[in-house]
Amino acid sequence: MNTITNGGVTSAAGFMAATTAANIKYTNRDDLAIVSSERDCSAAAMFTQNQVAAAPVLVDKEVMATEPKLRAVVINAGNANACTGQIGMENARQTQVTAATSLDCDPSQIFVMSTGVIGVQLPMDKMGAGIRAAVPHLSPANGNAAARAIMTTDTVPKETAVSIQINNKTVTIGGMAKGVGMIHPDMATMLSLLTTDAAIAPALLDGYLKTAVSHSFNRISIDGDTSTNDTVLLLANGASGVAIGDGNAAFERALTAVCTTLAHKIVRDGEGATKFVEIAVTGAMDDKAAHTIANTIAISPLVKTAFAGSDANWGRIMMAAGRAGVPFDQHQTELWIGVDGDGLCLVATGTPTDYAEADAAAIFAQPAFKIHLIIGTGDGVSVVWTSDLTHEYVSINADYRS
Repeated sequence: MNTITNGGVTSAAGFMAATTAANIKYTNRDDLAIVSSERDCSAAAMFTQNQVAAAPVLVDKEVMATEPKLRAVVINAGNANACTGQIGMENARQTQVTAATSLDCDPSQIFVMSTGVIGVQLPMDKMGAGIRAAVPHLSPANGNAAARAIMTTDTVPKETAVSIQINNKTVTIGGMAKGVGMIHPDMATMLSLLTTDAAIAPALLDGYLKTAVSHSFNRISIDGDTSTNDTVLLLANGASGVAIGDGNAAFERALTAVCTTLAHKIVRDGEGATKFVEIAVTGAMDDKAAHTIANTIAISPLVKTAFAGSDANWGRIMMAAGRAGVPFDQHQTELWIGVDGDGLCLVATGTPTDYAEADAAAIFAQPAFKIHLIIGTGDGVSVVWTSDLTHEYVSINADYRS
């Protein structure tokens, strides 16, 4: 597997992108992106489990129910088109129609994504003008511009791509994502678009995507909130001439690697975040139990503020694990922290060790470190990634609509 330098959503053959400053919310920057394929794509998608789902999510679910042959995705930043009622639904569908007209395809071949403020209607005059302005500039060279255009409070674009050899031919998988707040994905992340030039049947594509997401986007948390707009879409256009069947381990690993890289980029760019923390839980009765405990630790405000203060207050970690609702014997627990290698043992058989507080604080002061909680002798294992919770996070979200 080779990582493509400066690779992104248009690295796979046959994919193009274009952006424009539609002035939907932001000024003096591109805020609308179109990613298109030269040929029809099979598709798989996963969506938020939030009961308050945005209009584009509802419309895209209708699209996916027809096993579509997608041609393009329209993404806008600055306006989530969520909690916008029937008008919002009509605006999402009109976005499809406008893009389809410009791209000479059927509206059902257009996927729409939106991100930004909830509860505000999309300015359709600006959306329409932006789409029409962008389409003539579709090019494989605009992948990075697309990743930038979909940013909201993100500080950096999030993109990556890898290539693998299958049957002596090159298959490429690329992707981009956005999201730095309202991140605790349940089936997806805020917005992510993945592309590949392999040919894959929709049912198989769906299986590959679910596996990749379960090991990447569904293992990150910034603040414990699941967005109204969470969407991850995978497009496969077959331009490489390589057909992928069931159980292709090389493709599965590559797709998971792309998703994991994007997921890590989201956590590292979390709103106000200064720390990237890996939390591993082992020894649980099964993987689900381990994941529940790791997730509970990852979203605990007390744990995350300790991260922010470089305070190795391990009692908060134990507290969070204990309230996760998973039975375990506290007297069997071990807690380790570190950057690389074995690290420092803080707790053994449920009892504090004689570690040096300064050593623990030095690890918590690092920009990236790991926590490993052993809760028993079971086979259950889970790893999640999270960030600290800082004053800056409060400032960003206190003024989000200002």
